[in-house]
Amino acid sequence: MQWTLFGILSGACIAIQAPINAALARALGSPITAAAISFLSGAVILIIIAAISAKVTGTMPAFHVPPAWFFIAGGALGCAYVTTSILLTPRIGAAAVMGLAVAGQLLAGLLIDRIGFMGVVVREITAGRAVGAMLLVIGALMIRFL
Repeated sequence: MQWTLFGILSGACIAIQAPINAALARALGSPITAAAISFLSGAVILIIIAAISAKVTGTMPAFHVPPAWFFIAGGALGCAYVTTSILLTPRIGAAAVMGLAVAGQLLAGLLIDRIGFMGVVVREITAGRAVGAMLLVIGALMIRFL
């Protein structure tokens, strides 16, 4: 149950982040600059948390050199999401952006689960999962267009 609540809290953070970043873009006059500042501030916060964690646990993470695209892919996908939400939020509203984003996440998640992408546990697309996804997509479209 706590993991479910943690997931809901994470989604709430994303919903709150979108209008904040959109306001930052208006203030700066550039959605790209706002996205860059959002990522930079997040990176600084994570560096501080990582340093505190290493100090508290007394251990440093073991660094292995992963494939080069690992360094780029997550950040590039994050940039696409944050920049898109900054551009869309003032145009279609935060609820529509979040609904459509969650629908996209769910559809991609079903595919990721189905093929076991990047070592994710393989889960079949059952009738219940397919209906749940369809309901979420329909809900997102209703929020956007009705």
